[in-house]
Amino acid sequence: MPNPQPTLIGWKESIDLPDWGIIDITAKTDTGARRSAIDVENIVELPGNKVQFDVAANRRSGQLKTTIIADIEHQTHVRSSNGQQHERYFVATNVRVGPVVKRIELSLSNRKHMQCRMLLGRLALEEDFLVDCSGSFLTRPNRKPKLSS
Repeated sequence: MPNPQPTLIGWKESIDLPDWGIIDITAKTDTGARRSAIDVENIVELPGNKVQFDVAANRRSGQLKTTIIADIEHQTHVRSSNGQQHERYFVATNVRVGPVVKRIELSLSNRKHMQCRMLLGRLALEEDFLVDCSGSFLTRPNRKPKLSS
């Protein structure tokens, strides 16, 4: 059920991925991107329509990596911002942005050259959020990422 009043968020927000134990990862909101993506390494397809990958919540320190095993929602060809096509796995998980917890699909990709470890696209933003591109960290202060115990 959509929120009657959308939550105001900035172009960059500190969010949580509670199912994966990731807290305060920085995500860029991108209304120009249809789908969402997360920075991962070491992707391995497993039997039973599953995929294993490592999430690097903080690449700067080289720490805060966690290994995730998730169901593959689907695979598809995605065209990146530079025009190249890649086949990508998509997985689903819950995301917490401010007071909103929502199940979204994430493309597993390499974003090591990008400032933000995660990208929230239109499908994740629709119905629940209003983006103020002049602000950042509107739902809570920017904090260092961490893994819950």
